[in-house]
Amino acid sequence: MIGNRLKRARDAMGFSLRELEAAIDGLVSAQAIGKYERDEMMPSSTVLLALGKALNVRPDYLLATREIELTGIDFRKAPHTGAKEERAVEAAVLDRVERYLELEELLPDLDAAWEAPDAPEFHIRRVEDAELAADKLRELWRLGIDPIPQMAELMEQKGIKVIAIQLAEEVSGSKAFVQRPGQPNVPVIVVNGKHNGVRQRFTLAHELAHLVLKCVGLSDKEEEKAADRFAGAFLMAKEMMKRLLGANRTFISLGELAELQRLFKVSVACLVVRCSQLEVLSKAAYGKLFGVIRARGLNAQGAKEPNDIPPERPQRMERLCLRAVAEDALSEAKAAELLHMTVRDLNRLMGQGV
Repeated sequence: MIGNRLKRARDAMGFSLRELEAAIDGLVSAQAIGKYERDEMMPSSTVLLALGKALNVRPDYLLATREIELTGIDFRKAPHTGAKEERAVEAAVLDRVERYLELEELLPDLDAAWEAPDAPEFHIRRVEDAELAADKLRELWRLGIDPIPQMAELMEQKGIKVIAIQLAEEVSGSKAFVQRPGQPNVPVIVVNGKHNGVRQRFTLAHELAHLVLKCVGLSDKEEEKAADRFAGAFLMAKEMMKRLLGANRTFISLGELAELQRLFKVSVACLVVRCSQLEVLSKAAYGKLFGVIRARGLNAQGAKEPNDIPPERPQRMERLCLRAVAEDALSEAKAAELLHMTVRDLNRLMGQGV
């Protein structure tokens, strides 16, 4: 039956039932479409083709029997987001993840299953404990203390699906899980495709914290602070920061901060807060320096940073498709379908750099 998939595709397009009726030129009524979604009726092949065209999905997508569900996505930071917008985002995310999972089913030798880290350091009772959790995850993932060049790439290597999608400006992102009958849940991190690279990287680290931390006795506000502390510690390892900055600094110039911002790919404001957390700066020196940052508008979300950091672009699925086509494990038509592009665009992508 096509009910759930039809409704999901309609939500992804942001159509009401009557708008979808209009999009298929009144081939069937809004009432009939509602019955399809409730699995009370099945459309004819002609109607199915029209629905697929209007909703920009394949007819076989509507007929597929794979059962998946998205849970845990959080819109608390978007108080003005309406239910229609929320459903559209959820449907778009689920569609992208489903295509990703279909690709992995076609390439069964991939090693990218999520394994939630398990160690005492991830059970935290104070905001400050998130520092030790970040250090432990770096140790388990063998990251050392160096800056992380590509956060999205790292997340996807560890089995987390990263989806960049257009969201309301005030929404940074969310974690979620895709549930499949009889199979492990798949973690997903959604980031705002409108945001700059430094904000996206912090969002990825913040939402990673929500995936790995097990907070004990903390309020919602404290859990958010712990996730922020984890994100800063994960992106800017304590040992590396102290090696580069020294200890007991009374002042750090904007030029030095700009170089560190380029290296760690974080915001200047985030760097200054991290210096305070590690007591590289005294409280007085931190207050003075942050006053300079505030005066220059560098503490605002989306501020113009000294060095432009490009947005994080999840590329694993695209790369796997290109590899599968090159090795004749996947047809060009199927790869284009999974990547939601035309065969011509796929060929253009395959020819880049040649």
